[in-house]
Amino acid sequence: MPYDDSPPPARRARPLSLAAALAAVCLTAAGCGGGPDADEAGAASPRPGAGGASSPAATPTDEQPEPSGSTDATPSGSASGPSSGPASGKPLPRGPLTGRTVVIDPGHNPGNRDHTREINQQVDIGTGRKECDTTGTSTNDGYAEARFTLDVSHRLRTLLEAEGARVRLTHDEDRPFGPCIDERARIGNEAKADAVVSVHADGSAVGNRGFHVILPAGVKGGGADTSKIVKSSADLGARIAGHFVRTTGSAPSNYVGGNTGLDTRNDLGGLNLSTVPKVFIECGNMRDPKDAALLTSASWRQKAAQGLAGGIISYLKG
Repeated sequence: MPYDDSPPPARRARPLSLAAALAAVCLTAAGCGGGPDADEAGAASPRPGAGGASSPAATPTDEQPEPSGSTDATPSGSASGPSSGPASGKPLPRGPLTGRTVVIDPGHNPGNRDHTREINQQVDIGTGRKECDTTGTSTNDGYAEARFTLDVSHRLRTLLEAEGARVRLTHDEDRPFGPCIDERARIGNEAKADAVVSVHADGSAVGNRGFHVILPAGVKGGGADTSKIVKSSADLGARIAGHFVRTTGSAPSNYVGGNTGLDTRNDLGGLNLSTVPKVFIECGNMRDPKDAALLTSASWRQKAAQGLAGGIISYLKG
């Protein structure tokens, strides 16, 4: 289905802090649960610290199997367009997000590991140059981040389409590798997306646990200028963080973002080159056994998708 290229309606909602977003979620739910005992965004190294509507209901089958992906890869060196249109092929239902466009960016690509030469090519991120893409991380048992991101992205797409949103994926394992990080940003820009979320999982040290949402810093240089999206992206990110806490039971990261669940970065091309509100989320640490147990659980991945959907819906409804 072709996407609407008209500009999104003006929004006047003020950015929320994580505390405000979480408080808003708690007002619509029975209490707030605490947490249970690679790069672009990739595996992050520890750094000091740099809400709204209720989450949508779970889909009927919570324990969905991990998607097997496409068996007919696009020939090496060619690129197909981003996945768009309802996953079911049926017309979208009318709902609170009718007329809105959301782009979901599943981090990495399962085929990247077989195309290291291509993904190592440098691309312009506005303030410098960086690798086209990376392989991402995995659990110690070999569950790849790229598989995780596709699974959560599929679940998230289903939830948002049920609310009437037009959803596009930057890729759906329909190409041998990538897209490159500059193209991922361009897909959201060209769609004139109302919100873009890049889904990831981290690969940090054992004991480093929890999720964090990465926000774009104020960046201007070369082809990068985030001045128009910093506030709106911070609002989107805080709402996602608030819903993610409530829905998944995971705590904000204990190693990035000063326990706020929010981190601001200026080195990610996918954010630097975006002209529409965009955030990354690291859903947990694949290298920590306790977090890995969550990330490999289909029922937890459904909760992760619900948390993301709840935050996006809250942001778009204002």
